[in-house]
Amino acid sequence: MRWNWIDRILRHDPGKRLDAIKVVSLSEDHIHDHFHDAPCMPAPLMIEGMAQTAGILVGAISNFERRVILAKISRAQFECDAFPGDQIRYVATLERMADAGASTKGTVEIRRGDQPNFHLAGHVDLFFSHLDGERAPANLPEGNFVFSDNFKILLDGFATTSRDDH
Repeated sequence: MRWNWIDRILRHDPGKRLDAIKVVSLSEDHIHDHFHDAPCMPAPLMIEGMAQTAGILVGAISNFERRVILAKISRAQFECDAFPGDQIRYVATLERMADAGASTKGTVEIRRGDQPNFHLAGHVDLFFSHLDGERAPANLPEGNFVFSDNFKILLDGFATTSRDDH
């Protein structure tokens, strides 16, 4: 099973920036696994949410034709966890794109259930590798195993709603 740590794309400036949102729900199984008496979405899961957000940003540049995999977490610094009822906003920006891969910078912001504004919760800088051609290991599965249809649906859903808004 693959976990999706983003619910919706809010903004996409192709090749530059992608913003996504995750609503933390008490009904999610993983919420109860970290601290039994204090259900939360801990920083490692928010890092994965940022990796999915930034991965979509990088993958969309080639229309998801290249195999993009997370190669390195350059920096991950968090001030707090997220809790049921919170909204998490992931903001990924492309720093550098090359044939071998891409680097991104990201911020993670949280809006508590009753607060009107998001506040900074952390920073995540990532490096993605392109595993194509000679860079691909011999035992790599055929096709694009990184970008599931779920991620493409999120991006397609954003494109549809942003067209409807104009």
